[in-house]
Amino acid sequence: MKINGITDVFFDLDHTLWDFDKNSELTLDKIFKLNSISVDLNEFLSHYRDINFRYWKLYREAEIDKEVLRFGRLKDTFTAVNYHVEDEMIKQLSIDYITYLTDNNFLFENAVEILDYLSLNYNLHILSNGFEEVQYRKLTKSNIHHYFKTITNGEDIGVKKPHPQIFYHALEKAQTDVSRSIMIGDGYEADIEGALNVGMDVIYFDTNNIKNKTTVKQIAALIEIKNYL
Repeated sequence: MKINGITDVFFDLDHTLWDFDKNSELTLDKIFKLNSISVDLNEFLSHYRDINFRYWKLYREAEIDKEVLRFGRLKDTFTAVNYHVEDEMIKQLSIDYITYLTDNNFLFENAVEILDYLSLNYNLHILSNGFEEVQYRKLTKSNIHHYFKTITNGEDIGVKKPHPQIFYHALEKAQTDVSRSIMIGDGYEADIEGALNVGMDVIYFDTNNIKNKTTVKQIAALIEIKNYL
């Protein structure tokens, strides 16, 4: 069923449009080779994804800063796979990771097609918790920056989704209001609950296809946005 009255569509970036897991895996492989780290990449990744998720939760709740996130997620993963790396090397890896992350810019399937489709009738925006300096590079180097009227990152105002302030800031920046806006993202707590709490409509991008038991609109592929907009 099509949603009426929407003029502005807000997208999360990582795990929603930009394929973070794929791009991150390629980056980790590259920086390990550059620094002669011979850890088994698949084993590392099997722990890294959950550890990274936990660190991001702490970061958006303002319990840690980004330097702790960047160092800690690597440190804890090396510990989990029982592979010793000196702290100075981990610091170097954390720098290299950010340096090379946007060398790969794979998007989710049909991302460009759905942005083309939506841009004909809606104002599009990015609302992200990602690091400001990296998010702009992701958008530019993946050739999707031009679709978006505004870009709001958590670092812009010092709070992250699901905090209401970042949603109100993004709405003001976009010169729109909650009644005309919809949020699309993969993070149920950050994107969906955060948007609902300020009165925005939502579409939950269930990237793992686990069919969350919720009454909100859900999609398993970006192309399914056409069912609603």
